[in-house]
Amino acid sequence: MTCDSPPKLMFAFIPQKYKEVLRLAWPLIIANAFWNIQLTVDRIFIGEYSSLGLGAVIAAGIVFWVPMALLQQTSAYVSTFIAQYSGSKQPEMIGTAFWQAIWIALIGGSLFLLLLFPTPYLFSIFSHSQEMQALEVIYFKAICWSALPTAIVAVCSGFFTGIEKTATIMKINAAGMMANILFDYVLIFGHWGFPELGVKGAGYATSLAALVAMIYGLMVVIRADPTNLYKITSSIKLHTDVFRRFLIYGVPSGLQWSLEATAFTVFVVFIGRLPNGDASLTATSIALSIMHLSVLPSIGVAQAIGVLVGKSLGQSAPDKAETFSWAGVRIVAIYMLTMGISFILIPDFYINWFAPRVGTDVWLQAQHIAVFLLMFMALFTLFDSMNFVLSFALRGAGDTKFISWVSLLVPWPLMVIPTWMVSKHAQGIYYAWGFASFYIIVLAFIILFRFRGGKWKKMRVIEMQQTPSELDLNATASKTDLPDPVQFQL
Repeated sequence: MTCDSPPKLMFAFIPQKYKEVLRLAWPLIIANAFWNIQLTVDRIFIGEYSSLGLGAVIAAGIVFWVPMALLQQTSAYVSTFIAQYSGSKQPEMIGTAFWQAIWIALIGGSLFLLLLFPTPYLFSIFSHSQEMQALEVIYFKAICWSALPTAIVAVCSGFFTGIEKTATIMKINAAGMMANILFDYVLIFGHWGFPELGVKGAGYATSLAALVAMIYGLMVVIRADPTNLYKITSSIKLHTDVFRRFLIYGVPSGLQWSLEATAFTVFVVFIGRLPNGDASLTATSIALSIMHLSVLPSIGVAQAIGVLVGKSLGQSAPDKAETFSWAGVRIVAIYMLTMGISFILIPDFYINWFAPRVGTDVWLQAQHIAVFLLMFMALFTLFDSMNFVLSFALRGAGDTKFISWVSLLVPWPLMVIPTWMVSKHAQGIYYAWGFASFYIIVLAFIILFRFRGGKWKKMRVIEMQQTPSELDLNATASKTDLPDPVQFQL
């Protein structure tokens, strides 16, 4: 039994289509859990250090995610290229796709550091309290250094996802998680002779952990191709055609996440401007942290669906791709219903993870608000998880432009602008999350209708090769078939 194969008894009584999804997804679920444990521990440490610091870290983290999502998710789109190359029996192109993604990560990660210069101005326009703004700037500047290594880690993870060796991603994420927890412990609180850096320490801990994961990820990628089947060590140069295709399909994929993050950033900014802004922002930070904990397993299933769709289309088997997609929807629906019920029945179990050493007025207000926000989370995460699966299915085919347009046009009229309109209301925090829940439901139906339309079944991100039999058939057809008169019309 290999580490990429789960114990047989685990899925013994599950239909084959679900087995195939879970075979690929379970390491991704664990890998995402490692990443989320890293994020949650980071915030627990900060919450223990300072309730105000927790709000600042979440707000700055959301702002950071806007450009980072574009870079990371564009880089990670390499998994679709690799899956389709694998399905179409072109393994020699996998190394080429990998290195085009690395080049994008290097360029984007270097440009990311330019954001260090306008950071104070950027956070000054949010109208948060002066103390909150100062902490946001400190954290954002520290975490900017994680952009480049995080993008390269995304490429390495995309490589192993595409070749269906997802267990290796667990190891990469585990290395980053353990490094981050260690650096958090020594840099936030000042243990083992290190200075007590607080919020700044949390940012530097994330950047150092990303560097550790990047080094380990590159090492295991090189070791994964001992026979040079994928041409990893011989395909470093820029490949113009593949690089161009990567930009055409990968950038809209990254834009989807970035545009959604932009809308969500403005949404959080308006929450910070509510009459009880600090408490509402801290409660939102807690709810979002818990949400990330719950939906990351769904993202693991969605990532698996994206690869299975890409591989199936590379094999010219769209019906098989559709079967996998619906299997993924059912899996995440059952899981998120279970998690949503727990949010409603035992909210304090989750909220108390973020309790500070010494209770404050901000914490007491935030604790009360967070109980109700978790009720919204139960609904939000259910539909968001189904969005993940179907949008990753569309991404796996190459239908990324449609998804990016939806991400640009839908959240503003349904979530952001309505939240701005109630930003002076005493109970605005609850209206805001009501609008967010409505938005995610509408988005789910839009993605569902696009998927059922079936246009994605004819899409490919790679140039398909013809087999010898197909070439012979086409040659025969070219000699015997009459030309279509329409082709000669001007």
